[in-house]
Amino acid sequence: MAVEQPEIHPDAPAPGSELGSHFSECFGCGNEVPGGLHLRSVIGDGHLVHSKFTVTSAHQGAPGLAHGGLLACAFDEALGSAVGNLLRRPAVTGKLETDFRRPVPVGSTLYVAAHLDGVAGRKIYVSADGRLDAPDGPIAVSARGLFIAVNFEHFSTHGDPQAMEKLLAQQNQNEQAWEINP
Repeated sequence: MAVEQPEIHPDAPAPGSELGSHFSECFGCGNEVPGGLHLRSVIGDGHLVHSKFTVTSAHQGAPGLAHGGLLACAFDEALGSAVGNLLRRPAVTGKLETDFRRPVPVGSTLYVAAHLDGVAGRKIYVSADGRLDAPDGPIAVSARGLFIAVNFEHFSTHGDPQAMEKLLAQQNQNEQAWEINP
């Protein structure tokens, strides 16, 4: 199947829109996780979503440096935010590849620009660069991801039904529209 340029969903947030958490208990973007990343995102132009998070001591691996697994988590969240918000359909990570180019110290802010690259059937391709301390700072981490579009039954079948109910209540409260069965 050929990879095609993705079409932004007509109900996707407009460029400049600040995005809230997709689920309050999400480790990546949720507000109810004390040691979480608290990643914040804004819709960019075209196929871009800009995210950022500040590395705290709770995120360190080696003394004073961000844990590589947490950086991978941040990129998973940023790439997933691009998929979910620009295409307005649920998807899960199928593959995530990260390239660590330089250390990310505790106290620094990582600016991640995620780009929706292409779609082939249920496969969604995304990539991102993470820059240190400024949107034009040096690239510290790059990532590429493959996401797979799913329907909501994926989460109710494999996840916690009470968490799914909470998510749906939050979406109804925020009036978020999703393509339920892609």
